[in-house]
Amino acid sequence: MGGSPYWTVEAVRQVRYHVVSSNGLFDPGNTALLTGCPDAPMSPGDRRLVVIDQNVDTLYGHDVRAYFTAHGIDATIVPLRADEAVKQWDAVSRVVDAMNDFGIDRRREPVLAVGGGVLTDIVGFAASLYRRGTPYIRIPTTLIGLVDAGVGVKTGVNYERGKNRLGTYAPATATFLDRSFLRSLSLRHISNGLAEILKMALIRSEDLFALLESHGAAVRADRLQGTTEDLARASDAIIAESIHLMLEELQPNLWESALERCVDYGHTFSPTLEMHALPELLHGEAVVIDMALTTALATLRGDVSEAQADRIYNVIQALGLPLWNEVLEDPSLLEDALRDTVRHRDGQQRLPLPIGIGRHRFVNDVTSAELRDAARLLGDRARGYAPSAGTLVPEQVGA
Repeated sequence: MGGSPYWTVEAVRQVRYHVVSSNGLFDPGNTALLTGCPDAPMSPGDRRLVVIDQNVDTLYGHDVRAYFTAHGIDATIVPLRADEAVKQWDAVSRVVDAMNDFGIDRRREPVLAVGGGVLTDIVGFAASLYRRGTPYIRIPTTLIGLVDAGVGVKTGVNYERGKNRLGTYAPATATFLDRSFLRSLSLRHISNGLAEILKMALIRSEDLFALLESHGAAVRADRLQGTTEDLARASDAIIAESIHLMLEELQPNLWESALERCVDYGHTFSPTLEMHALPELLHGEAVVIDMALTTALATLRGDVSEAQADRIYNVIQALGLPLWNEVLEDPSLLEDALRDTVRHRDGQQRLPLPIGIGRHRFVNDVTSAELRDAARLLGDRARGYAPSAGTLVPEQVGA
């Protein structure tokens, strides 16, 4: 151009990460954590920095420490409070400090993150920043971590009232899925994870929805432990299919170069609702309220029949999830949420709406009047229904 030098640089980043299912991960005889990820094996004499949710540490810290001792791994354990109220930059800074104090080898010593989705998001974000990228391994201990936060590549923390406003795309080297951790979850947190599974069913799989419809309540009560043959089959199918559908959607669009993402279903209004109601709503509860609202919107548009909507609302109720929160009574909040989504999605709504059960389409023409009508319709349906979401409890509770 005009005789001045001009360069164009183009590169393709190869990504590979592993999702490994192994129950009883910290049983001394289980070697999955040592050898299950070919990109990050552990041998006697190795060191590891382990950042663990402080509630998980209370319940399982002895087992975690005993496991590493039994296998000759020099583990430094760092408990960290990790819930939505403290999912801020300060938490990231504490993890960075721990990595720096540990003197981590950025190539050979991946950080281990043991906890729910909030904890793995915080550690993943810190790892992506430290020395411009340090490998990390996720060991989610909540259902929402197993089926959602643990299998994608996004990390992040909240900023002011913005949900995950600061973050990076940073795939973990591996995610190890251990359903035995779910034994100690409250039923509310089981429901919280089932909301993300229901999301995939409503937009991608009528078969998965039917499975939740027939077995969801029983699987929830069993905490997906498979204590009978029937519950084991149902739990295995629900977890495997939801993760398969999620990865099928994520793999071709990991960096979100395409902004029409069906996995954004339930995530148009929920970030604003969740942050506005904090700490009243858990993430999955905010997501399911968003899904209930957009189901009502799709019903008004004729894309979801009243009978289908009733099935959806009944499953939401059976899974112990709320249909309604008082934040929906403020129409300006929904309008603010939609405006923020438009900014996030490059100037368009790109709003996924259900077509019946198991299919979807994207729209860009939702109006404020429609939102008010949908909220009114949902409010009428929700009257008399008392959600099972109770007072906020720690992310990992029980014995």
